[in-house]
Amino acid sequence: MTTIAFDLDGTLIDSVPHMHHAVNTVLTEMDLPAVDIATLRSFVGHGLPPLISKLLAHLEQPEAMQGLLYDRVLAAYTSHPNDPKALYPGVIEVLSALKAQGHRLTLCTNKPGAATKAVLRDTGLAPFFDIVIAGDTLASRKPEPAMLFAALEGAEGALYVGDSEVDAETAQRASVRFALYTEGYRKTPVTEMPHDMAFSDYADLLRFCAPVA
Repeated sequence: MTTIAFDLDGTLIDSVPHMHHAVNTVLTEMDLPAVDIATLRSFVGHGLPPLISKLLAHLEQPEAMQGLLYDRVLAAYTSHPNDPKALYPGVIEVLSALKAQGHRLTLCTNKPGAATKAVLRDTGLAPFFDIVIAGDTLASRKPEPAMLFAALEGAEGALYVGDSEVDAETAQRASVRFALYTEGYRKTPVTEMPHDMAFSDYADLLRFCAPVA
């Protein structure tokens, strides 16, 4: 069967509302102006450190605040339970079916490890993944392909499932087949993104991965 690596944010779960709550909680505590959810959504994709850098630039605050703001946002994010309702429709059912078919499922996300662990715990996703590679597991993050290589452990005929330009580039640089979830955080039209299949309904991914009789 196939080893299938999944991105997390924008692919399995809409995490922006949770991150928005954490960011604005911290900004309020620091007497800084809140940001709207659309602005924060535009910062998502490369992990928390780049998001914090973009946030500081947006707020016209010094880059020297990076470490402090990172630590406080991460603490706020992990201390507030994730809502299982933030999972995209069909995720649990399809992951269950893929496991039942014998596929090996892994996770490859730029989200920090502590936040990833909290999401997997709170949403019930943890039991599905044999390997979890988070944004601080290795020295590099996506679109550098090392994370995806680690998540796939050299499996042949593997598949990567993601939602963004970063995920598409990662798969391309790793020479791994890519399934694009179209309802996530991408900013580019589907037709302009490299992919082997695109889907808006998780049932279509299940059909794509079904064993050939």
